[in-house]
Amino acid sequence: MKNFSFFLILILSSTFTALNGQQEFSLQLQPFTIGGFTGIQSFATGQDGPYILLVGGRTDGLHQRQPFASFGPAGNNTSIQVINPVSREHWVASIDGLAAPLREQLQSTNMQFYQEDGFLYLTGGYGYSATAGDHITHNRLTAIAVAPLIEAIREGQQDIAPYFRQLTDDYFAVTGGYLEKIGETYYLVGGQRFTGRYNPHNGPSFVQEYTNQIRKFRIIDDGETLSVADKTAITDEVNLHRRDYNVLPQIFPDGTAGITAFSGVFQYTQDLPFLNSVDIRPAGYTVNNDFQQYLNHYHCGSAPMYDADGNKMHSIFFGGISQYFLDDAGALVQDNDVPFVSTIGRVTRSADGSMVEQKIGELPTLLGASSEFIIHPETPLYAPGVINLNALPEDTALIGYLIGGIASTQPNIFFINDGTQSWAQTTLFEVHYVPQSISSYPSVERASNLSGLEAYPNPAQREVNLAFTLAESTQLAATVQDTNGRIALERQFPLLEAGAQKVMLELPGLPAGVYLITVTDGREQKSVKVVVE
Repeated sequence: MKNFSFFLILILSSTFTALNGQQEFSLQLQPFTIGGFTGIQSFATGQDGPYILLVGGRTDGLHQRQPFASFGPAGNNTSIQVINPVSREHWVASIDGLAAPLREQLQSTNMQFYQEDGFLYLTGGYGYSATAGDHITHNRLTAIAVAPLIEAIREGQQDIAPYFRQLTDDYFAVTGGYLEKIGETYYLVGGQRFTGRYNPHNGPSFVQEYTNQIRKFRIIDDGETLSVADKTAITDEVNLHRRDYNVLPQIFPDGTAGITAFSGVFQYTQDLPFLNSVDIRPAGYTVNNDFQQYLNHYHCGSAPMYDADGNKMHSIFFGGISQYFLDDAGALVQDNDVPFVSTIGRVTRSADGSMVEQKIGELPTLLGASSEFIIHPETPLYAPGVINLNALPEDTALIGYLIGGIASTQPNIFFINDGTQSWAQTTLFEVHYVPQSISSYPSVERASNLSGLEAYPNPAQREVNLAFTLAESTQLAATVQDTNGRIALERQFPLLEAGAQKVMLELPGLPAGVYLITVTDGREQKSVKVVVE
């Protein structure tokens, strides 16, 4: 049931033309197993040549909804695994002998991680702490010497403590965010600090604090002393209020490198995934409300691939969990229970900055949530973490591996989940690049319901009028943010009819200044700046 004995071919479409030098290709996914490899999901990973290091995460499936059963310690990953997908070998080391602060973080779930040269850096992570006597989000930054640790585990060494260093700082108490790097600066994007037992009814068993931030810092590490410097943070309580999502390195149309945050949960005004994206560069961030991502909303294995000849940036997402999926007829289906999906999606950013989403295939079943795509060490890169499509060979090439994640028996199992409906995936997949000319898949069409947002009078005083047009009847919510990204007020509007609309928004007690008013119907959002006198 948990293994697959077939060869899965996924065709990645392209509308590119040879006249523009743009790359045309397909992908092939081939399943395989490694003896001794136990399933793992929501983990961190490092790499040294053909050897892949797997740290933290969980060995069970989707967390159960009852507070007493959710994120139980029995599902913690209490070992560090090393695999070699080429030779199909596997090694393991227990973390039981490590000091408690390190041992407890290394068995947490949804740590943020990034490998720089020979060091794998981990931040945060959520799980049960015997020291605290509760579930916590760890407030630690950990550095792992990847190659020496892999060698020690392969040689069966019992003492692996010398390969770890750790510092404590509440700045790193984050789970479900992303750690990336642009230039010499690290970016800890989104996520939350979660303390206590999960409770789906928002009972008193936990405290949840979204960071709502992009946290920027530098790591100073000479291999012995570990420290951080230049800590800053950018706050946006509306657009950075997201976790358990995908952040991918990007090459933007002007040729500069940055990162993009795709989808994630949950919107500030309602418990549904984001459909917009956020582009992050050294100079700041930009919210892209002109794009809606309907597929692959939660964290899953992802592959950034850049075609420099055509100035096309492809972001590929392998399965996971999503509010939308395409049925057999190609129609977009909305399911607000946000089910497991098998969709393999691609978002392509073109030279003019426009973004298009396509379904390019399917996994064999409901896979991919909390998995990782690991780039093959011989795959040419255009920039750190970004595959160089134009440097790939003229014949088929292995470009990476899809590892771990959650496999589910049904799309919607949350309300019936007793721990048997899903599991940590044990089948791995080789991902092969195949250059070939093929026909195009249809794009997922962007639905637009809200248009023409204006605010008047502007400047305003105690109230402002919002004028806009609705394509269909809907309910709207509005947030008002100050220049620090903090939400000054929020309002839910009653059901509005289709057509031209005007609503009055009271601005009680707001200090004089510039504010950003954002209106959303849950799918798309529009924003307008207003001066309050």
